[in-house]
Amino acid sequence: MRLMRVGPRGGERPVLLAEDGRHLDLAGLTGDIDGAFLAGDGIQRARAALDAGGLPEIDVSGMRVGAPIARPGTVACIGLNYARHAAESGVEPPAEPVVFLKATNTVVGPYDDIVLPRRATRTDWEVELAVVIGRSAHYLDSPADAADVIAGYTVSNDLSEREFQMSDSGGQWAKGKSCESFNPLGPWLVTADEVDDPQNLALSSRVNGEQRQASSTSDMVFDVYYLVWYLSQYLALEPGDVVNTGTPEGVAMSGRFPYLTEGDVMSARIEGLGEQRQTCRAARP
Repeated sequence: MRLMRVGPRGGERPVLLAEDGRHLDLAGLTGDIDGAFLAGDGIQRARAALDAGGLPEIDVSGMRVGAPIARPGTVACIGLNYARHAAESGVEPPAEPVVFLKATNTVVGPYDDIVLPRRATRTDWEVELAVVIGRSAHYLDSPADAADVIAGYTVSNDLSEREFQMSDSGGQWAKGKSCESFNPLGPWLVTADEVDDPQNLALSSRVNGEQRQASSTSDMVFDVYYLVWYLSQYLALEPGDVVNTGTPEGVAMSGRFPYLTEGDVMSARIEGLGEQRQTCRAARP
């Protein structure tokens, strides 16, 4: 199933996108697509309502599309998790996952504007496969257990202001990763049962129509299930949490492309999960 949220910020409505293209209203089933919905077997209940024909159609024409998961408690991110991206960054692939956290209020809708921070000079794009946690996960016994705690997958753009991340970092990355609007998600949360192999998905990004990234999740250094298991050894992952699993080669930091400027239009796409698109604008007072 493909789950999404439509409406103004703070007033999004839960919707199921059917295979025939109809948008079906989930408001009678849940107030939102959030951690409580996932923890309360919301996906199973939505599937049962769909099969029973009990979901009314809703017209979403002209409505804003929000992030497909509301209010994640944690956004955990993995750095340097694609072999060729590590190579373009001039480093060896890490011996264990590089973990950092991103402010959760960076999460915005898939078509919302990107706000370039004041003093920004090196804002970069990063298409990523995002994992949405569906059940509490703490101290999983093995990577094989991770499949049972994953609700689904979505497209993420883990934007970075490299000047803040590298030069102003103070030894950590949070300042370069947690700027306003720096984590568009969506357009859909695709349930895990519809993703046959998360390690065999094509992903790509474009800026102003020109291709920047084009790779496959098969280039990951640490696979999705390993990452969820690994994080569970350190974090108490909860339903609705998001894991950004790293970006492939082709970012501006490689030196091959210019950084983002006002008016640039980005798009990020993952096979089977949809495509998002944002326009960059300068921060306003």
